[in-house]
Amino acid sequence: MLEQQQEFFEEISQNARNSFYIDGDWAKPSSAEIFELVAPATEEIQIKVPAGAIEDISRAVDAARRAFDNGPWPRKTFAERSVYLRRIAAEMRKREHLFKRLWPAQIGAPIWWAEAFLGRIPEYFDFYADLGEQMPQYEIRLTALGSAKVIQESVGVCALIVPWNSPYILLVQKLAPALLAGCTVVVKPSPETPFEALLMAECAEAAGVPPGVLNVVTAGREVGDWLVRSTSVDKVSFTGSTAVGKHIAKVCADRVARVSLELGGKSAAIFCDDADLSLWRDTVAPFMIPLSGQACFSQTRVLVSRRRRKDVVDALVQAMSSMPLGDPWDPNTIFGPLVSAAQRERVVGYMELGKKEGAKIALGGGPVSSINRGFFVEPTVFYGVTNDMRIAREEIFGPVISVIEYEDEDDAIRIANDSDFGLSGTIFSEDMARAENMATRIRTGNIGINTLQIDPVAPFGGFKQSGIGREAGKEGLQQYLEAKAIFFPAA
Repeated sequence: MLEQQQEFFEEISQNARNSFYIDGDWAKPSSAEIFELVAPATEEIQIKVPAGAIEDISRAVDAARRAFDNGPWPRKTFAERSVYLRRIAAEMRKREHLFKRLWPAQIGAPIWWAEAFLGRIPEYFDFYADLGEQMPQYEIRLTALGSAKVIQESVGVCALIVPWNSPYILLVQKLAPALLAGCTVVVKPSPETPFEALLMAECAEAAGVPPGVLNVVTAGREVGDWLVRSTSVDKVSFTGSTAVGKHIAKVCADRVARVSLELGGKSAAIFCDDADLSLWRDTVAPFMIPLSGQACFSQTRVLVSRRRRKDVVDALVQAMSSMPLGDPWDPNTIFGPLVSAAQRERVVGYMELGKKEGAKIALGGGPVSSINRGFFVEPTVFYGVTNDMRIAREEIFGPVISVIEYEDEDDAIRIANDSDFGLSGTIFSEDMARAENMATRIRTGNIGINTLQIDPVAPFGGFKQSGIGREAGKEGLQQYLEAKAIFFPAA
């Protein structure tokens, strides 16, 4: 397995493996510091990559600032920038085999997930290109004393900070609308997953995007904090933990910088009494806790009536125990390893906490004893959980489901809303009208009825501590625009 991954990394260009992308060129790192990428399935070092320093990120910010203040990119029309977005999408498709294999190589995500979903990621650039071709440059509005010309301008230089768990889609959700808006950007990928952003830099370079518009520096938290604090950065877009998001929000508030945050979740899946469990098992079950639960929209709270609790728990156990766990390169694997030893320790700690809190285990509950290496934990189902338990309230970021009983529909909605988070959710019912009515009463940014989806046309983001702002859809573009009104007297 390790040899397979090392051979894969050799397919990536020398530039992407050894350099940063700054001001339209591949730049050597300013220091000899490195990050070691550990294979989650083997616990062995598979490749070493340069670690960016403040000097590197400062050069990137300066390049983005010059490109925004003096370069052609912000001064192009939406339609003109759409041409570049289509070129980038074409370059992404040329590199599809690399993007798909990066996910299992870097974080141990099963290749099945990559094959099933990553081929659609260029559609985000297609969607925003379509949007740009339709957008007017301005709108004339009549006023009491004349008229106003309302212009949508770029917000400016943007810092795009991307996490390790789904770096390709999460970067593209930010980058495509930012580029269409005319922003220039500095991307800071996570040290665990540097290559998606660097491959996107190759795509932009091949597409002819002007120098300084896209800059990429792989760096850790200290350098990321410098980036957020830089007065040359007009907006920060961050995806990650709620704790870090709160820190970034405070820093941005201090200098009144624009900020959008896509943070944690503790989403509820509500099973109504008429839910078809066989349909759920065949269509939605694999997506309840994707990437071994290392996804912000994981449906980790399962709400079920007392009348059907046993049926649902049995269905969960049957579904999860039938999903193969193991080698992420095996196309049959559904559950791969967690990303790191620290993450495994955190998840196992929550499993032990659940036991101490009095929850009962229907499946799993600890590390995988049958595999002697890799950061594997057992897919776990707790029942007898109450919504005040920490395993029901805190984001675990692992394959841990808490089954919570409700009395009636109102009680289910109360429990779903009794959370610090409000990112995602699902309702399973044969009565679509009833389910839609329930969906309107749940305080969450995204909710599916007998389905779980993410799509370029629809906004993604959350209520409460799940974040600020939206990504994807028309709403995602608005995060990167400022409105300006120019007033004229009556003729």
